[in-house]
Amino acid sequence: MFTRVLFAAYFIEAGLILVVAPWSGFWQRNVFALYVPAIQPLLDSAVVRLGVSAIGTITALAGLAEIGGLFASRRPPGAAPGPAAAPTSTLPSDR
Repeated sequence: MFTRVLFAAYFIEAGLILVVAPWSGFWQRNVFALYVPAIQPLLDSAVVRLGVSAIGTITALAGLAEIGGLFASRRPPGAAPGPAAAPTSTLPSDR
């Protein structure tokens, strides 16, 4: 359970960073653009920024879905597990 919470927290955090970063001043001071000036126009493109934000949105939603799945699978303390499924036979029954 702890691993699922950690996984979800990471995805939510990474997603929110990817949503916000392309529209912040941090994006303008990109190290890659300093060493490869040819990619600066690409990084300044609104299409690329929107694409990175879209990936961030999908990532954050994946984290929220993981949290939702975690809450949906929880049982109240002391509750017995659900009824076991009755075994089914694929063989014809004897009459």
